[in-house]
Amino acid sequence: MSELTTQTVTGEQLKPWLNDVAKLRIAVFRDFPYLYKGSLDYERQYLHTYIDSDSAVCVLAFADDQVVGAATGLAMSDEETAFRQPIVDAGIEVNDVFYCAESVLLPAYRGRGIYRQFFAERETQAKGLGLNQVVFCAVDRPHDHPLKPADYQSLDGIWRRYGYQPLSGVAARFSWQDVDADQETEKTLSFYHKTL
Repeated sequence: MSELTTQTVTGEQLKPWLNDVAKLRIAVFRDFPYLYKGSLDYERQYLHTYIDSDSAVCVLAFADDQVVGAATGLAMSDEETAFRQPIVDAGIEVNDVFYCAESVLLPAYRGRGIYRQFFAERETQAKGLGLNQVVFCAVDRPHDHPLKPADYQSLDGIWRRYGYQPLSGVAARFSWQDVDADQETEKTLSFYHKTL
């Protein structure tokens, strides 16, 4: 089995890996629960947020020089309103918050400690920015969703082991096109929170 290595990049350092991370996001988020029908053009544009933000970080995972995983994050003050506003509405000081935007890792490389490292590196970035709150959000899907695999396991237990707890009643709403849909529909994403 290939050895896994990681590299943490910021700003312009992400540029050489932009297409790799874009393709990875499309591949991983196509699976349940996100069921995301992505486009390379949108992903490239989206990922420029992490190049343009001074607070952003991207942790890359490699196997034989191929990008097999990536995790992104940035100060919540640099995130778009759809994710920032629910935190404001919950009475949490946005300027204290770091947002772990997403973690994507190809299935063949899971269970080898990279996911934990993704969180640790982003928490290190948060501390370096002087931020003491970390949040992320996960899409809510019904338990009986027709595309839910029989062997699907929620990551809730892992997130709790890492010290993250659900922020009761705090959710973002964001639209994307599902793999089995003709148009975008709005999704609810629930927040998890950790104090550093």
